[in-house]
This record gives sequence, C-alpha cells and structure tokens, in this order.
Amino acid sequence: MARGKPPLKIIDWDQVDSMCKIQCTGEEIASVLDIDYDTLATACKREKKMPFSDYIGQKKLGGKASLRRNQWKLAQDGNATMLIYLGKNMLGQADRLDQQITGKDGKPQEHKWIIEVVNKTQ
Repeated sequence: MARGKPPLKIIDWDQVDSMCKIQCTGEEIASVLDIDYDTLATACKREKKMPFSDYIGQKKLGGKASLRRNQWKLAQDGNATMLIYLGKNMLGQADRLDQQITGKDGKPQEHKWIIEVVNKTQ
C-alpha cells in the first residue's frame, strides 16, 4: 500500500476566533482542537495567508474591544464598582489615605528612622 502525506487537519476557524476573543494562547487553542501548535500555525499560513501570531493578534483585539464595550455599558448603567475601576484606570484617579501622627499637644510629630547594622560574625 502506498504511503503519502497524511490528510490535512480541518481547522474550525470560528472556534479559533472565539477562543482568540477570550484571550486564549495559541497553545491553548491547539490543545482544545487536539492538534499541535505547529499544525495550527501552518494551517493559518496556508488558509489565512498570514502568520498565526498576526492572526491571533487581530482576533484578540476584537475580544478586548468587546470587553471594553461591556465595561463601559456597566458604568453607564451606574455600576459603582465599574465606575471606580474605569476612573482609576482611564482617568488616573486613586484612593488616597492621609495619616498624620500627633503628640499629646495635638501637633504633628517628627519621625526619625534609625537603621542599626549588626555584625553577626562576632
């Protein structure tokens, strides 16, 4: 019996795209498809005419945009946690904790730090 090349693996590109959008790695995608990463990369080059690194990069951006859209919607709907998160991450807002140590007279106390180096080889 003649032996030739093994048949090409059929790649479910819709599944690949979905996994890219949820930020899966190429190795994770290949594992779910039960193929080797190199097989996935070769199929991408053959069928999509681009390196898999470019392909996954483009598809991951779509997932990030979708996540951002959902976060924005939550904030617009008044979700306080999302408003705080977006404020900190997009506007540079931060929690501030001001503390001042005062003495018995109510005036601020000066702090002096003393660092003692001990020679443990004695």
